[in-house]
Amino acid sequence: MTRPADGARGLAVTAGTGARAAVRRLQRWLRRPLTSLHLILGVFGLLTLFGLVMVLSASSVEALANGGSSYSVFTKQLMFCAVGLVLFYAGLRIPPRVLRAMAPFLLLVGVVALVAVLIPGIGSVRGGSRSWFAFGPVSLQPSEAVKVALTLWGAHVLVARRAVMHRWKHAINPVVPVTLLIFTLLVLQPDLGMTISVGIVLLALLYFGGAPLTLLASLAGGGLIGAVILGLTAGYRASRIAAFLSPSAADPLGPAYQATQALYSLADGGLFGVGLGQGRAKWDYLPNAHNDFIFAIIGEELGMLGAFAVLALFATLAYTGMRIASRSADPWLRIVVATSTTWLVVQASINIGYVVGLLPVTGLQLPLISSGGTSLVVTMFVFGLMTNAARHEPEAVAALRKHGQGRVARMLGLPMPQPYRAPAVPARAGTVAR
Repeated sequence: MTRPADGARGLAVTAGTGARAAVRRLQRWLRRPLTSLHLILGVFGLLTLFGLVMVLSASSVEALANGGSSYSVFTKQLMFCAVGLVLFYAGLRIPPRVLRAMAPFLLLVGVVALVAVLIPGIGSVRGGSRSWFAFGPVSLQPSEAVKVALTLWGAHVLVARRAVMHRWKHAINPVVPVTLLIFTLLVLQPDLGMTISVGIVLLALLYFGGAPLTLLASLAGGGLIGAVILGLTAGYRASRIAAFLSPSAADPLGPAYQATQALYSLADGGLFGVGLGQGRAKWDYLPNAHNDFIFAIIGEELGMLGAFAVLALFATLAYTGMRIASRSADPWLRIVVATSTTWLVVQASINIGYVVGLLPVTGLQLPLISSGGTSLVVTMFVFGLMTNAARHEPEAVAALRKHGQGRVARMLGLPMPQPYRAPAVPARAGTVAR
């Protein structure tokens, strides 16, 4: 007769064997040449669908009260999603060398748009910032696109200087002066949240471009001081910071209202949530429930498990983006993908951080999940670019050229990715080119 101890030991051995087998299967899958492509597509699809569902749930009450239809905000988000899918396809299809050649022009257009939006009669004011172009019911925020343009152009410049990036003079000029110009235009709007986001792009560009750590530390310290000064010079920002530093002393119906209501929402959710669509905070208790504070609605309706799912998706994005960057043969693509991954993940971390009370409120959105047309469209284009980079990994190129593209890729008319070829280095005078 089998003793209980022997049975338990057998179960433990079986479980251990099954776990090791699962780990080996996962390792084999991660070594496949198209794993990065499948991962980035999976994260993109799940975040997009999850965002649409949560925007519908979080916005239905406010939309009904303001516009007479529970679906008005969701319908607008769905329209922007359709536009974003077109740009996702563009980012996926355009060859990397063409995108790199377009980078200076795109940045120039972006800076001109930032200047134009400051002109009364051209730019419009929303939420206290002159940051928008209004076309009837549709509003566009050019600063979102400028982040991508700066990433493409900055990577282009830094790759060309990678041999001398250890020198401050070459690491700073011209990326830092151009970014300071963008900072100035954003402060004039004023838009502190977007200024912080562009600062993240600058630091990521310089870090992945090989700039000295002392330079990065100096820029980060200067940026932190500048953010504090800007935060304290505007009354509403100063009150938010004061409410964050002393939540017990802050007026719960004043500057601390949003943050307090967000915490109430998260507390109500518990482990499993109150149910999708059943949240109470969106009934005029939590302002911007479908935008900046949508993570609070996720925690309330889907509980800690739903909130953890969002964290897991962004953690997977961080892993996948850095995996694509490290496996790319094109140094420009490496910097672009690594920088894009950094600002997406850090922006998500800041948004979640201030919703759960770890950071002062800055107004940054949760990528692909918060309601917001321009942010959604631009982020979908970035995901298209990252998917394009995944298809251009050397192993992926070899596999696709050997076995052919899948049915979906053929239906979309995607060109066969070409292997990266480093540009020829001109021979120096007095030497013979080989």
